[in-house]
This record gives sequence, structure tokens and C-alpha cells, in this order.
Amino acid sequence: MAKAIHSMIRVLEEARSVEFYQKAFGLNVAERLEFDSFVLVYLRNPEADFELELTINKGREEPYDLGDGYGHLALCVDDLDAEHARFEAEGLAPRKIVEFEREGALLAKFFFVADPDGYQIEVLQKHGRFK
Repeated sequence: MAKAIHSMIRVLEEARSVEFYQKAFGLNVAERLEFDSFVLVYLRNPEADFELELTINKGREEPYDLGDGYGHLALCVDDLDAEHARFEAEGLAPRKIVEFEREGALLAKFFFVADPDGYQIEVLQKHGRFK
């Protein structure tokens, strides 16, 4: 049986991205590996084994083209309203909270926020299948 262990995104500025993910989601550097032409930074928190891998290509100055294939990363929280307020207070510019229903029942309650490189992140209220 396979186990999901990490997802990788390419970012321009290591410090800016590490600060965003720490401030937004409490993800801290689990390991940092430096190579001649790139750096790998693995971020995690005590809530899960899954990690976000940041790849920083040295010398890269132009933003990455996210294209039309990337969707989003999703994280769930205990109190979505409180997190949304905290994101606003931190200046992280969360989008409005959305309640998504199916057949009259709440399927998901969430908001989106973009990281410094434009990657979209969905923040969901722990509910139903999102735990």
C-alpha cells in the first residue's frame, strides 16, 4: 500500500516562503538540503507526517509559470472562522469564506489563500471527509 509523503513546489525566495508557511499553517523546517544548483526545504507540523517540499533553484529570478495544470494544496483546521480572522490580522489576504453544499447538506466550508509565489491553498473546516 502506498503512503503519501510530500508534495513539491518551486519557489523563488526561500525565506519568504518559509515565513509564509510557518505563519499561515505552523509548518516548520524539518530538513534543509543544499546542493550546488538548488536547495530542498521540507516543511511539516506535528499534526501529520505529510510534508511540503520547497525547491529553490539557485540563480532563478523570474517567477514560475504555474500554468493551467496546478490546482491547489488543501489543509484542514479546527476553527475556520478563527483561522480566517487570524490570516486577515497577519496580512495574508485570505479570500472570503465559502460554504459548499450538495443536496442541501454542507459538504465543505473553506477559503483560499495564495502563497508568495501564487500557489493556491484551500483551508477547510474539519468536517465530513475533511479531517
